[in-house]
Amino acid sequence: MSSISIIIPVYNEEKTILKILERIDKIKIKSKVEIIIINDGSTDNSKNIIEQNFQYYQKVKHFDQNSGKGKAVIEGLKISTCDYIFLQDADLEYDPNDLIHFINIVEKNKADLIMGSRFIADKRSVLHFWHMLGNRIITFVFNVLNNTTFTDIYCCYCLFERKNLSIEKLKSLGWGQQAEILTYLALNSNKICEVAVSYDGRKYSEGKKIKFYHALDVFYWIIITKLKTLIK
Repeated sequence: MSSISIIIPVYNEEKTILKILERIDKIKIKSKVEIIIINDGSTDNSKNIIEQNFQYYQKVKHFDQNSGKGKAVIEGLKISTCDYIFLQDADLEYDPNDLIHFINIVEKNKADLIMGSRFIADKRSVLHFWHMLGNRIITFVFNVLNNTTFTDIYCCYCLFERKNLSIEKLKSLGWGQQAEILTYLALNSNKICEVAVSYDGRKYSEGKKIKFYHALDVFYWIIITKLKTLIK
């Protein structure tokens, strides 16, 4: 791997953003790394924390108002310059040290798409039942339509070759964007792998944002994006 752009969308993560940046900074990565922070209109102290710790990143963009994680990811992709993209949430549910496992798979297996999975790990925090059930159903539908065998398409960790994704095709600005991105990547990637990741899920009282009704948006984008790939 020659270079990696790590995109970090941030929305009201004043309690965790600095810890995430510090953890990423400690990872010994041989490849060139470009840290991109997209502050999605945070109303807490996130912006000040980001600006006061500029030594931890190469690029930053601040939105005046919240536009959704999807918009933040798109903006991060637009200003990224590296060969590979890695998506990193600004909370502490996922451990940045797992990035090393993704890099190893790229180097050993020549993979151009590596998806993380919370369900094949040897240890993890216990998930909310309805979240787990919804994720299982979403993943099943995605696999049927795309002829894949993922176990957890809504794990937030994903590493992929930038050239395999046309940014201008991305239309979802919400939770459905990950399904949209994966649909295009599954079609364009030559070698797809999956790797176990550690997971320390937080509660809604701690800032967890996803709700059960977001599944409707996800199903819509799974289906509509697949149709787009079939009708060219």
